[in-house]
Amino acid sequence: MNNENLLQKEAKMMKLGKLIAQREGVSTKPFPVPVKELLKRYEQLYTGAISDVLREFCLLDQSLPGHLRPLRDSDVVAGIAFTVKSAPNVKITGEMTFRTQMLDAMHEDAFVVWDTSNDEKATLWGGVMTATAYGKGVKAACIDGGIRDTKQILEKPFPVYYKYRIPNGSLGRCMITHYQIPIKIGDVVIKPGDVIFADCDGVVCVPRDIAYDVLVRAEEIRANERKIFAWVAEGQSIQQITEKGGYF
Repeated sequence: MNNENLLQKEAKMMKLGKLIAQREGVSTKPFPVPVKELLKRYEQLYTGAISDVLREFCLLDQSLPGHLRPLRDSDVVAGIAFTVKSAPNVKITGEMTFRTQMLDAMHEDAFVVWDTSNDEKATLWGGVMTATAYGKGVKAACIDGGIRDTKQILEKPFPVYYKYRIPNGSLGRCMITHYQIPIKIGDVVIKPGDVIFADCDGVVCVPRDIAYDVLVRAEEIRANERKIFAWVAEGQSIQQITEKGGYF
């Protein structure tokens, strides 16, 4: 019995079909606008507005952990989630082959999001990975673990978000186990095809099925806040601003 048939049998026996569909299902819903337009419009926004809109959608756990920091505070970037999963491992055989397959699969406008299984000793991203990804048109990378070759990374206009820096290479310390599967970092489930948006305040995952609706609502919030800032600059009172629908 192959793995697919075994999974189907187990799902039927334990009635796990709905849970599997929810946890492992990956949306391919098309966006109503071209991907590049969608991402460009996201990049005119900021994570605070996106997070507030997700709250309106009753999604309170879409921000990745606060320990993830930008290599440059000036970066603002949006991309389509390309997920990677690795874990600490002493095994080396096969790692480079699988890594090559993963790199080949990376696509234009991707935002690499890497779950390291809480690895604390190895580097998962460096200068060569940056150059390779940048050459393929990948937008950015978020590594819940270590990076190195920082000077080489900074030579490219390529945003990187990371947990720590360390010179240790990955071979002999960890191994890539999966890519383009649902992953979880902190409280956030990230699925291939979701929209990932990041700036100096952090990284937010927007589920693909609502990504356009979230964008449009966040654009409304940005326009409204511009009005509020103008009222404040004019010296209007807190009461006046509140009566006109402003907030603080």
